[in-house]
Amino acid sequence: MAKIIVFGNSHWASLAHFYLKHDSPHEVVAFTVDGDHLREKELYGLPVVPFDRVESLYGPDKFSMFLPISFKRMGHLRAEKYTQAKAKGFPLISYVSSKATLWPDFSCGENCFILEDNTIQPFVRIGNDVVLWSGNHIGHHSVIKDHVTITSHVVISGGCTVEPFCFLGVNATIRDETVIARETLVGAGVVLLKDTNEFEVYKATTPPPAPFRSDQLKSISHKSG
Repeated sequence: MAKIIVFGNSHWASLAHFYLKHDSPHEVVAFTVDGDHLREKELYGLPVVPFDRVESLYGPDKFSMFLPISFKRMGHLRAEKYTQAKAKGFPLISYVSSKATLWPDFSCGENCFILEDNTIQPFVRIGNDVVLWSGNHIGHHSVIKDHVTITSHVVISGGCTVEPFCFLGVNATIRDETVIARETLVGAGVVLLKDTNEFEVYKATTPPPAPFRSDQLKSISHKSG
């Protein structure tokens, strides 16, 4: 059990507080934010302190930190704060939901945020500062490297490699043995069947609406209209 300072005051910090409170041995004792985001002195009855002074208020020898920061700037913002927290000397915990499906060989790095209903098959390796939102499938022998964000209901087939700072949107599907190059953005609903190049962006095509209104339908079936 560790006493935890959570970075942030956004929805992500709120969720982290909830999960750590109800599904971990850790105790959240405070929040910390950058000075220009310090709007309230308390959150959930706990103090909110400036990040530039956090180590003087909560010594890294007694407290650990968790940084549940969103995917802004392709994860670089989270990576920057991760690096700064480590430079301050704070140990960084990871949260892995008890409702995720794991195997005895499972391990991940520091500051990972792995939510419920993730299925992580054997021989998967997960690096530092990785987010796996709810309901993903991570296939056997796949490697997820540092500072990656995987949203919800993503399927990563067996033997894939996801390089640092990638973002995979909701319902994306990655074919087996595929390499997702550094800082690839894979949009919602995209199916990738081959390796990507660094910094590429993949977007799904939105279908046009049908040439009739929903209130004109007699029933909902493939023969309607």
